[in-house]
Amino acid sequence: MTSALVAVDIGHDRYAAVTDPATAFWALVDKSRLAEGRAQVTAAYQDKAAAFAHELQALRFGLKPSGVYLNPTERCNLDCTYCYLPATKRSGGSHMPLHTLIASLAKLRDYFASVMPGRRPRAIFHGAEPLMNRQAVFAAIEAFADDFAFGVQTNGTALDDEAVTFLTARSVSIGLSLDGPTAAITDGTRRTWGGKSVHATVLSAMDKLRGYGSWSVITTCTSENLSHLTSMVELFHEREVPTCMLNTVRCTLPGARGVKPTDVDMAGAFVAALDRSHALYRESGRKLVIANFANILIAILAPTARRLMCDISPCGGGRAFFALAADGGLYPCSEFIGLPEFRGGDLLTGSVEAALDSPGFRRVTGRDVDRFAPCDACEIRHFCGSPCPAEAHEMNGAMERPGAFCDFYRKQVAYAFRVIADGKADDYLWEGWDVGTETTFELCSVP
Repeated sequence: MTSALVAVDIGHDRYAAVTDPATAFWALVDKSRLAEGRAQVTAAYQDKAAAFAHELQALRFGLKPSGVYLNPTERCNLDCTYCYLPATKRSGGSHMPLHTLIASLAKLRDYFASVMPGRRPRAIFHGAEPLMNRQAVFAAIEAFADDFAFGVQTNGTALDDEAVTFLTARSVSIGLSLDGPTAAITDGTRRTWGGKSVHATVLSAMDKLRGYGSWSVITTCTSENLSHLTSMVELFHEREVPTCMLNTVRCTLPGARGVKPTDVDMAGAFVAALDRSHALYRESGRKLVIANFANILIAILAPTARRLMCDISPCGGGRAFFALAADGGLYPCSEFIGLPEFRGGDLLTGSVEAALDSPGFRRVTGRDVDRFAPCDACEIRHFCGSPCPAEAHEMNGAMERPGAFCDFYRKQVAYAFRVIADGKADDYLWEGWDVGTETTFELCSVP
């Protein structure tokens, strides 16, 4: 197998990257001796190229689902500007009855036992706002505690002392959302239907979780809060948040597109936040892992060790996980709930296997950046995966098109390479991220 390595300017003083776009193989070489360095790496890489291609192929097309996003209600008590779920559902939709949720989890338990025996699948209660159907959610967690590793992604407004005690006592992972360091910023995109602020309520929930080992906070990055990302990092670090995500707004619905930042602005603010998080770590010795960047970094260092499956092609929807809607329908991902053409049937009257093989699911799992422009010619396409298919479909008119933040991902990947070149990668990653990984190629003699 002969592969041509492509040079990538990563904005580093000394190093450039060379990569095989088809396999995600890469190396760093001295820019002043780029031709010689690329030749040396190419010669050493050729014997490994086929193995790298096989590994990436298995990761992209050989996975079976190991998790499910559970949407136990269509409703939410907030009216976030950028939500990807239809407003009519969030304001007046229905809850999944407890007996339906219990029956669904029983069927899901049996499915996962057939594809991953001996291991507990992940089951994340997701939204809308899952704790609006709190009684059913807590009863389900209690009933299936031995069968699933549960998590709850919540806006935090219903995390009172009783809820925190229940969830933490059962080692349920908890994700919150906060979009600003002050109420004025948060309120720009996240308020109740009546226009009331929830900023102080979420901060109170964060205080209740301080010291718990498995919690995180998501900030959705929009034009309303972008200039405050470094302040968000400082707030999270001060409150001992172990992990956060600074996510680009998903532009699936028109409301989100109205607060979409430019790629240049997004990249500048994101890099500044990463720099600030690293400075705080060096000052205090305590990490705040920015998980969406950490995942890009791991995608470069050890592709099969990545923890999130949005930044890969095909994405994790319908491959690594799927979503159960409140009406019992199965979707590749919660992002597709509200888009009927991607519904893969009903769980209780059909099967997971039938959903995975349905036309809507196959459109998502067949989305391949090697097969559509401009991604097919991009040297970093297997580090970003051109997310998100729902966003590409709704915003850009087709599944076989890029998502909303192509240039931002380029700059994020370049930053990741600079971190690697400077020997700082571990500073941005979870402790023990490389446990179980194996070095399959090492070359240190390149100038």
